[in-house]
Amino acid sequence: MASLYLLIPIALVFCVLAIRLLLWAIGSGQYDDLDKEAWRILAEDEPAEPPAQPGDTPAPPGERRDGQA
Repeated sequence: MASLYLLIPIALVFCVLAIRLLLWAIGSGQYDDLDKEAWRILAEDEPAEPPAQPGDTPAPPGERRDGQA
């Protein structure tokens, strides 16, 4: 019985903390667009450039590394 005097206030603090975090997430826009992230994983990414080798010089802007414009 004595442990309930400790556990009930701790449970109430956790509930208040969870509600405050939920309200913060709603207020900051975390739940505004739930479908965007679901569709984002299906979209194709742009291909990544190969990593630069230690002796390579950077390509000028607008020119690819393989020499084609």
